[in-house]
Amino acid sequence: MKQFFKFMFASFAGTILTLILLLIIFAGMMASLANLASKEEVVIKPHTILYINWKTPITDRASQNPFDGFDFNTLRAQKPVGLNEILANLDKAKNDPNIDGIFLDMGSIPAGLATTEEIRNKLAEFKKSGKFIVSFANNYDQKAYYLASLSNKIFVNPQGTVLLKGLSAQVMFLKNLMDKLDIKAQIIRGPDNKFKSAVEPLLYDKMSAANREQMKALLDSFWGQILQSLYDSRGISVKELNQLADNLTISNAKQAFKYHLVDQIAYRDQVLDSLKKLTDVPMDEKLNVVTFNKYTHAKVGTKPVKISRNKIAVIYALGDIVEGKGDENTIGSITLAKAIREARTDNRVKAIVMRVNSPGGDALASDVIRREVELAGKAKPFIVSMGDLAASGGYWISTNANYIFADPTTITGSIGVFGIIPNFQKFMSNKLGITFDKVMTNKNSDFIDVMSPLNELQKQRLNEGITSIYDDFTALVARTRHLRQTYVDSIAKGRVWSGSEAIKLGLVDKLGGLQDAIAYAAKKADLGKDYRIVDYPMRKEFFQQLVDELSGNAQTRIINSALGPWKIYLNEIKSVQKMKGVQARLPFVMQVQ
Repeated sequence: MKQFFKFMFASFAGTILTLILLLIIFAGMMASLANLASKEEVVIKPHTILYINWKTPITDRASQNPFDGFDFNTLRAQKPVGLNEILANLDKAKNDPNIDGIFLDMGSIPAGLATTEEIRNKLAEFKKSGKFIVSFANNYDQKAYYLASLSNKIFVNPQGTVLLKGLSAQVMFLKNLMDKLDIKAQIIRGPDNKFKSAVEPLLYDKMSAANREQMKALLDSFWGQILQSLYDSRGISVKELNQLADNLTISNAKQAFKYHLVDQIAYRDQVLDSLKKLTDVPMDEKLNVVTFNKYTHAKVGTKPVKISRNKIAVIYALGDIVEGKGDENTIGSITLAKAIREARTDNRVKAIVMRVNSPGGDALASDVIRREVELAGKAKPFIVSMGDLAASGGYWISTNANYIFADPTTITGSIGVFGIIPNFQKFMSNKLGITFDKVMTNKNSDFIDVMSPLNELQKQRLNEGITSIYDDFTALVARTRHLRQTYVDSIAKGRVWSGSEAIKLGLVDKLGGLQDAIAYAAKKADLGKDYRIVDYPMRKEFFQQLVDELSGNAQTRIINSALGPWKIYLNEIKSVQKMKGVQARLPFVMQVQ
């Protein structure tokens, strides 16, 4: 009987595993077929409107993974859209004689503030071509309205509104929880790294004065950038906009119209009728509309495209910095160093642009990457383009670039280091009744042991290591940015800066986006317009992606799909689990709304 149950359960488990495997393969096939179907060539009719309604996350680089964004509940592919695709499509639409204008149909935009700003700047270029931009939403959040504010005409639903309230940032503190659990966090920070506040949630129950100061300055810089843009596009003074935000005046569509935030209150069908008038389409006929995803595969012009032998490599450094291999959402020191080395040694690559969107991470891994940047910068023009984040380790890997671009709302700087050594001794003993004993050959053989407190010598040695790395970091910045180290130390101490402030401090060279960085790289390499873009790191083949899914990625995607907007907290816990060694990391997680 035991053997019967043994074989029955083994067979049952095998059947379940087989079904899961088949489901994942089927999902991959469905996603691949959907991807192939979307790549069919699209013909654009005259007087067509480009329809934009981005609902999936906007990343710096368009994903080629058929599983990325795949909804295992509905078995539908919802791949993230890449900023590189967005900018290229808007350029193409600007020059497409069959595209009359753009219809922005969205109440929110799934992107960071700096990414939103790059898209907005590209839309401004489109508008300068003489083509129209019309926006509509049932409700606009602040980022969506910031994007829509440059439109020729802004519509809002009669029952909707425009959110205008200013920016806020909230930090969650764990000290009281740690105290209840009898867990002690042993913190080592660089000398006077008072702004390196990543450790504060473990030490305090509220923000320190230094952290509050830097957070307020950062938000003020971002809000100032938004208000100036709204003034430029809508003609509403900064003073009046602040008054509207302070009093929460814009409580409905009528108020939004009264204070000139929108041009017309209308239902969707009325907006569509307005678009028909703009494109000379009879009221009894359908609009000529092409979705943004389909337009990616539309060809403009009949001339054969000449493929240049000259390349500009765009290297994407996205996510936390870790030792070893990375993926599309993680910067692995081995993976990214290899990509930079391949671009450096390819004779057809005439210049390199590294797009950095990272809160930092492992200090050692950051320096491995920085070394490759240094070597590449000596061989050919090496330009950095900073996205939403290029802080701490993200700034470290950028230092040896020949030139650095940042958006005004980029979060950068955070020049500082820290280490966290938890002590679980009392938690294990007082809460779980578990004790430990040990034998050692030397006085400090247990360095570092999370089941006992650090002694004074161990704390001293750790502090010496942290101090040395911080000194190396500030010396590196001083050397590469041609600044005095004492000055770098005065603006460092772990403090974060907006791109607008960073250029004044000498930490970046120019304000601009990814395409600005590419144009500058082409100029430095004397290429004119005779070049093509190649992306690094190279993409994995489909079957390798399938193996990755079977080895654990599918489980993560299913969990993330179930968690929805709450997945950010799970991802942060996972990033903490991956931490090892000294960290050069952004001191907080921020979502600007």
